[in-house]
Amino acid sequence: MSLKTARYGLWAPLMAVMVLAWAAPAAVYAQGDAARGAKLAYTCLGCHGIPDYRNVYPTYHVPKLFGQNAEYLVVALGEYKAGARKHPTMNGQATSLSDAAIVDIAAFFAGATPLKGNGPTGQPPAIVATCAACHGPEGVAIMGMYPNLAGQHADFLESALHGYKKGTRQNAIMQGFAGQLSEADIKAAAAWFSAQSPGVWTQKANGQKF
Repeated sequence: MSLKTARYGLWAPLMAVMVLAWAAPAAVYAQGDAARGAKLAYTCLGCHGIPDYRNVYPTYHVPKLFGQNAEYLVVALGEYKAGARKHPTMNGQATSLSDAAIVDIAAFFAGATPLKGNGPTGQPPAIVATCAACHGPEGVAIMGMYPNLAGQHADFLESALHGYKKGTRQNAIMQGFAGQLSEADIKAAAAWFSAQSPGVWTQKANGQKF
């Protein structure tokens, strides 16, 4: 085992111990009202519902939300609302939402059929072994509080990791992890997870088509 691999390997048990840092508000994640969430999500769909829609600066595809874990979406919107994630549009949108509205919107997106990646890309790069501790080896998260990464846009994943590395996204676990990554690691992990198929995330909900 190389020194670099050994260093990354230390993060897996640390993440397992620190899981309570994200699990603490679990009581908030009651079942949301997906039907109400569908009505509330109309502004979300103005960006996230358009295929290949891109953020202007820095330029990257806006993330795919269909089929994402509801718990994670609640966490993410809460971080935007609190300013722990910096994005003017998202900060403004999240601030305008009540906690109940956030849970309902999360239920709507979680119940939809996820979009797929481009297929397997051979053996995963070494860095994926560390990511898999929370996000699974194929990008299907081991717990609902973590995001599924399978099939997500590679450039968005790169942007997110850069955000954690720079501190514009504030999360103790991810900031510590991303701070150890080289540019090559970031690109390799993003490319691997974006190519995976997220079809096992969730069953189709009520025949919804997106």
